[in-house]
Amino acid sequence: SARRALKAVLVDLNGTLHIEDSAVPGAQEALKRQLPPLSSPRLRSAPVTVRFVTNTTKESKRDLLERLTGLGFDIAEHEIFTSLTAARNLLEQQQVRPLLLVDDKALPDFTGIGTDNPNAVVVGLAPEHFHYEMMNRAFRLILDGAPLIAIHKARYFKKKDGLCLGPGPFVTGLEYATDTKATVVGKPEKTFFLEALRGTDCAPEEAVMIGDDCRDDVGGAQQAGMRGILVRTGKYRPADEDKINPAPYLTCDNFPEAVEHILKQML
Repeated sequence: SARRALKAVLVDLNGTLHIEDSAVPGAQEALKRQLPPLSSPRLRSAPVTVRFVTNTTKESKRDLLERLTGLGFDIAEHEIFTSLTAARNLLEQQQVRPLLLVDDKALPDFTGIGTDNPNAVVVGLAPEHFHYEMMNRAFRLILDGAPLIAIHKARYFKKKDGLCLGPGPFVTGLEYATDTKATVVGKPEKTFFLEALRGTDCAPEEAVMIGDDCRDDVGGAQQAGMRGILVRTGKYRPADEDKINPAPYLTCDNFPEAVEHILKQML
């Protein structure tokens, strides 16, 4: 069947546009606006809505925006949709008091959420909290009936010095010990991608996702009805394409190459 016209591009952040405080080469130029004639393909020159979707839980949305603009990226706060936002929305809906296993820099995104006498457990990327005493406290709360909420379950992520454990192994450990299943709010959950499209007047079939995580970015987006482009930067490892079915719509060396394909082949 004929594909619907492309209306939106969702872009992962860490590993796709940047790795910590270093931009992926050429990523800023590939994103920014420029009046014709264009010296190289620019995503914002296209008639599409751009959203930045991330599982990053190491910092608040405001801190993340400052990091990105400091790297020269043309990004507005309202264009960023994070798994922290999705987690906060769920906490408000369920009206629970969480034990927040998140990085202290992410706490501003939970301002106003009561945490006294917790009756829920929320797990993000929080290396300083992943020690026996804290994990045991979470374990006991869950045994007593507290829901386990995973901001995401990424296996690992990329830092400058190499791959690092994500929150997924710790969430899975709590699931195993308590014989429960976590509610996952970030990528690759279908609801996350649909929520990211809210307000864009765009159906999933009219969107494409660009990311470095074959399962969470590409696989999740394709299960939600989008097309997925995998980039060979960040956490990408050879043969990642074989880890999902259906395979990625496309695999590119980097974000600028993905943008070039979108502008030349999808519009």
